[in-house]
Amino acid sequence: MEEELKCPVCRRWYCKPLLLPCTHSICTACAVAGQEPSQSLVPHPVSDEGQANGPVIQDADNYPEIDKLSMVSEADSGVVCNSRPNSYLGTPSVSNIFTSSALQSCPYGLRCPVCNKIVLLDDFGALSLPTNKVLEAIVEKYTQNKQPKKVEIKCELCVNGADIATAMCEQCEVFYCDTCRDNCHPSRGSLAKHNLVDPTQGKNILQSKKKRKEAKCKEHSEELLSMFCVGCKIPVCYVCSQDGRHINHDVQSLSAMCKAQKNELSQNLQTLSEKAKSGTEFIQRLKAMAEKINGNCSEFEATVIAQCDALIERIKLRKIELLASVKEEKDMKTMTMKEQVSDCTGLLQRTTGLLQFCIEVLKESNPSSFLQISTGLIARVAQADCNFNKEMELAPRVSPEFELTLDNTPSIRSIENMNFFQMKDGIIAPGQPSIIPEECSAENNSVTIAWQPYSNSVVEAYTLELDDGNGGDFRVVYVGRETICTVDGLHFNSIYNARVKGHNHAGESPYSEIVSLQTAEVAWFTFDPITTHQDIIFANNNQSITCNSFDHRVALGSVGFSKGIHYWEVHIDRYDSHTDPSIGIARFDVDKNQMLGKDDKAWSMYIDNQRSWFINRDEHANRTNGGISPGSVIGMLLDLNQHTLSYFINDQPHGPIAFTDLHGVFFPAVSINRNVQVTLRSGLEPPVESEGSESDEE
Repeated sequence: MEEELKCPVCRRWYCKPLLLPCTHSICTACAVAGQEPSQSLVPHPVSDEGQANGPVIQDADNYPEIDKLSMVSEADSGVVCNSRPNSYLGTPSVSNIFTSSALQSCPYGLRCPVCNKIVLLDDFGALSLPTNKVLEAIVEKYTQNKQPKKVEIKCELCVNGADIATAMCEQCEVFYCDTCRDNCHPSRGSLAKHNLVDPTQGKNILQSKKKRKEAKCKEHSEELLSMFCVGCKIPVCYVCSQDGRHINHDVQSLSAMCKAQKNELSQNLQTLSEKAKSGTEFIQRLKAMAEKINGNCSEFEATVIAQCDALIERIKLRKIELLASVKEEKDMKTMTMKEQVSDCTGLLQRTTGLLQFCIEVLKESNPSSFLQISTGLIARVAQADCNFNKEMELAPRVSPEFELTLDNTPSIRSIENMNFFQMKDGIIAPGQPSIIPEECSAENNSVTIAWQPYSNSVVEAYTLELDDGNGGDFRVVYVGRETICTVDGLHFNSIYNARVKGHNHAGESPYSEIVSLQTAEVAWFTFDPITTHQDIIFANNNQSITCNSFDHRVALGSVGFSKGIHYWEVHIDRYDSHTDPSIGIARFDVDKNQMLGKDDKAWSMYIDNQRSWFINRDEHANRTNGGISPGSVIGMLLDLNQHTLSYFINDQPHGPIAFTDLHGVFFPAVSINRNVQVTLRSGLEPPVESEGSESDEE
């Protein structure tokens, strides 16, 4: 706390500190040296004649250094009043209240070196300011602790003050050395009753007496300072509060006021202490973070090196791929050239042979023999001449030049643009991302969308939106940092529009261009090992199942339906002991430990080798003759446009419409025990009976 104990002017320990009304303190010597005539501190407006008028503040806001809290009379008459004791008059108030009489009563002024507020002083100047007794005591205590050795007390009567005091008279309050005590304070007569004490003890006695004297009122010397004037902020005696100048002021008990102020200060200190504690913890965190910088830098350097090495490796791999392509191009050109040379050589050989044969024929002297073959030779030569240019292909089939150019400009530009992004302040909102159509796909009722950010954009996360498949409103389906997303559980035979935007703490990008994807017309699916009971055994790529339990266990399909017309079949591979498998649809959270249809989450048909029943909520209905055997095929037609479920056995309708009023999401489902093995067939077109309703719906 040394900075609190040093004068803001001389920067040394406070020496007899004086308390200013702005609560700052200053050494007595510094205050005396810094006081000025009040006329030079208060501004003087200029009249129309160019003469300076009295000191009046026209605009108090232009002089924030002036204390605006004192010296206004209760009637606001404009007369400066002195409601404080003679220690000091206070500071000027606002709005044209300074008068010549006020300045006459305040000839001196002092500007606070800390806050620049002006304090007006009476004829005694800075000496009229009260002493900051608390600060003085703390400085004295602190400096004593700082002193390397005990300070020796000097005799007060020695002329040169060189002798050390050996005693102090408690009544005379004077320090004596042995010589001066014998000469000036003999132990006889009236002085015999005086009490001589050790100098250190005497110093403590004088300090106690000084404190007791200070506790007396200056105006009423016999009265103790037992009250505190809230307005004047000074301690007063009982007489001052009843008959003196503080009669109409707010006066409180000194002890009670001190206790209240101490409580308030303690609470404020508690709050400040908590903040200081937080500051200390923050500094410790900063130091710990500073210690981590080297380690984090090494890790980051390793990451950069790894990324650059990976880029170099990818370039090397691409180099090998490109050289392989060049070699393939060379081999193709070489082979093509060889084939053309071979073809042309064969044609030339045939043509040369014909020429030589015709030359020999022309040597024939017998006309009848020549005419016997001349007609045919003439036709052959004419045809050879006509087809020679076509068959010879006088233009090369391929060029010997490699008409390829390696475009590395984008790669070089990308490498040159490689840089670090500051993921904090100073970045702007990202640019518009773009969807990559060739990497987007649709499978069953799922779509996959891939996109890429705008060049050099800093993106903290992306938001992917899809419409409802009917051109309705968009809804958010993904938020994250990945640039590819697969959305499951959509409607079949529907066209979905997708768009994406990027965002960071600086803002959002515009939406990308919309891409449209169509889900499959019919569903391809298998049994789902994740949602199926653990007693079910899978085979044939999860299309065939059996069970290792005598009790029924439920298996669900891997796709759920909420819209459209869907048809699939279950093939009975094995059927023993006249058991009764249950086949139908179910909710995702169906009970998988009992026969399908026993609860309200499943709608099914259970069937044996002679008859069948439809079951839901453990209620049986619509008994239908006709059972199953190994090789039988059970088909299910789920029409969610009409919200119905119907059954087929061996391509023939089985019973009436099994269930109606079906709304929500339904999964294909079966329940079997160890006596049954079934195989699922999906991706089938609905039976002919449903085509009429399907075309009507379209």
